[in-house]
Amino acid sequence: MAIQGALPVEFGTVFPHGAYALGVEAITDFETKKPQMDKQSGLPLWAVDVIDADPEARGKAKSVKVKVAAEVCPTLPDEVPGLPFRPIEFEDMSVMPYVDDSGRRPRVAYSLRARGVKTPSSGTNGRKSGTASATKEAA
Repeated sequence: MAIQGALPVEFGTVFPHGAYALGVEAITDFETKKPQMDKQSGLPLWAVDVIDADPEARGKAKSVKVKVAAEVCPTLPDEVPGLPFRPIEFEDMSVMPYVDDSGRRPRVAYSLRARGVKTPSSGTNGRKSGTASATKEAA
């Protein structure tokens, strides 16, 4: 099969209404307690907690984590006065489908990754418009 590994996606495909970051933390290996490393780049992995701005998103789809491979902790965009979270866009996103069999019935879930974070394009609030590109990890 020609498709191997994660599939590249645009930010606006995953988060058409934009996204908001709550925070970022290092991902540690459960057994070794050392930082988890990205298998492709060899860089440490960071988890950005994200809220989907889609008013229709519910349950597990409303809050997701996007993994970012970076040498140092990604710097989140500035807070918006009066809001407890930060508008965010992810660069070079990919999605990896997998089977989550931890519940009553197995389901298809998605792991989201990105190579960087940035402040949303001005005036778009993270939304895709014109040439502004914009993706999400749901587990």
